[in-house]
Amino acid sequence: MKRFLIVGLGNFGTAVGLSLAENGHDVIAIDRDGTLVDRVGNQLARAVVGDATDIEILKQLGAHQTDAAVVSLGDDITACVLASMALLELKIGDIYVKVVSKEHARVMERLGVGHTIFPEYDTAIELAAQLGGPGLLNYTKLGPDFSIQEMSVPDSWIGQTIRELNIRQKYALTIVALHDYLTGSTLAAPDPDHKLNDSDTLLVAGNDEALAQVAKLK
Repeated sequence: MKRFLIVGLGNFGTAVGLSLAENGHDVIAIDRDGTLVDRVGNQLARAVVGDATDIEILKQLGAHQTDAAVVSLGDDITACVLASMALLELKIGDIYVKVVSKEHARVMERLGVGHTIFPEYDTAIELAAQLGGPGLLNYTKLGPDFSIQEMSVPDSWIGQTIRELNIRQKYALTIVALHDYLTGSTLAAPDPDHKLNDSDTLLVAGNDEALAQVAKLK
């Protein structure tokens, strides 16, 4: 079990906090709005009304004893910066900040925050990838130019083995797993001599440009 701090109990912060708590983790939370605190207070280990930009209040809450913190303060960028600076001073190992723009993300990164989350942008990119790739089932971005996507097997690949397709050398992509919808079986790091079927889906990791190229295959 890990201990987490949630700063800001809007929709995003509340969803993260409740999900962590449901998975058995110790979650403490802080927000200036007593109504929001009351809404989740009995579902978390501790939830208090307070100013998360005040390092002394954070210490009293036990923020310095948490494994990670999630900061979600909506459009109040000033409060987000000050709260993050306080958390950095407390030397919390991992800090995740929900940002509202790319400029906001750059500010947080310059402060030394390790992780920024931009839900609206990330969701839009994932939706565009799915809409633009007819064989694309799911898409998860892992870095600036690296993603994992689940895709159906292109018709031109059916009946060929992974070895014969030479995907790693040709596209610089790695097949992480294979799922057969008919049998319900999933193979991690599948056998390179496995012949692909039309009932297979592939979990493929690699450069975004290469993934986009493969997604267009017929």
